[in-house]
Amino acid sequence: MAAWQGVVMGWFFSSHWRLLWTVCALATPLAGCGPGSAPPPANTPPPVEVGVVTVTATTVGLQTELPGRTEASRVAQVRARVAGILQQQLFREGSEVKANQALFQIDAAPYAAALASAQAVAARAQANLMQAQAQAERYKPLLEANAISQQDYISAVAAQKQAEADVAVGKAAVQLAQINLGYASVSSPISGRIGRALVTEGALVGQGEATQLALVQQIDPMYVNVTQPVSDVLRLRAAIAGGQLKTAGDKASAAVRIVLDDGSVYPLPARLLFSDLSVDPSSGQITLRAEVPNPKGVLLPGMYVRARLEQAAVSAAMLLPQQAVQRNSQGDTVKVVAADGSVNTRAVKIGTAKEEQWVVLEGLQPGEQVIVDGFQKLQGKARAKPVPWSAARAVPAAPASAASAARQP
Repeated sequence: MAAWQGVVMGWFFSSHWRLLWTVCALATPLAGCGPGSAPPPANTPPPVEVGVVTVTATTVGLQTELPGRTEASRVAQVRARVAGILQQQLFREGSEVKANQALFQIDAAPYAAALASAQAVAARAQANLMQAQAQAERYKPLLEANAISQQDYISAVAAQKQAEADVAVGKAAVQLAQINLGYASVSSPISGRIGRALVTEGALVGQGEATQLALVQQIDPMYVNVTQPVSDVLRLRAAIAGGQLKTAGDKASAAVRIVLDDGSVYPLPARLLFSDLSVDPSSGQITLRAEVPNPKGVLLPGMYVRARLEQAAVSAAMLLPQQAVQRNSQGDTVKVVAADGSVNTRAVKIGTAKEEQWVVLEGLQPGEQVIVDGFQKLQGKARAKPVPWSAARAVPAAPASAASAARQP
């Protein structure tokens, strides 16, 4: 009986080892067999490719955006300086006019007649002067010969002086008549763009007052008047005095960019002219004026605009594309790629915006790589493969490929 049990047990163990050897032979070499084999390693995903920028410290001007309105650099009211009936309008409304260009014609007949009358009076005075001079010259030798009295000679000389005065009065009257005749043709005092005519032909103008006929405005260059709260100015000066900020150079030559009402930036830079020395007591603001070229007449007087100007600069600041910063109620953060590909979230302090970029004041070190594109690819603790990011690469080419697909049958 014992012999039989030994045979059975031997058969069982030998079959068991043959089965185990077969399973080990068929298994993959990475799986391993036996008590000393290691467990299979987990599948590691490849690094996720993300677009990054390498931050560098630099001196960045802090831009302030202030509201304002445009104003013509020169404004002239065209008025009638003599009374009369308006006969003709000599310009096209809304057009460009030159200085001394004729704009209106007032009936000049009365003033031409007045000039002729003044010229006649002046000619008569000139004739009386010639007669008085001749008489005075004739009396002089007679006085020396005691042929006439001293009183007669004095009367002749006095008549000559009076005739000379009459000639001077006549010349002044002629000059005044010429001026009034010239005023009958109303001209533009400056070069600029003229608006609509405020009177029509046939209207009586200049009767008792200088009637306004039109308005001429020089809009190249254009002024931009902006306002800034005095509290901001005082806070800015305190930061500069404390060393947190520094001045952005000569204020008289500070560059200003004009932002139109639709959000677009006017292509030509403006120049800051001055800041007011007094504060408006009703609003607590000061006024700043900038001058901007306007050769194409894009800017019109009275337009609402915003002016971006640099009043101070911060050193050791960094610029980041705005899409690289995540902003929420808890604060501003960015994602930084380490040397080993790990991604960390970093809290940063943001200043103002500058040309679609944020000015980072604190939270980053020069040389660190900040993710700009590819956030949606990162899941969990996935590692990142940084590639240089540029605004040109960020523009997708999807519309072109979609159009090509649409053309295919």
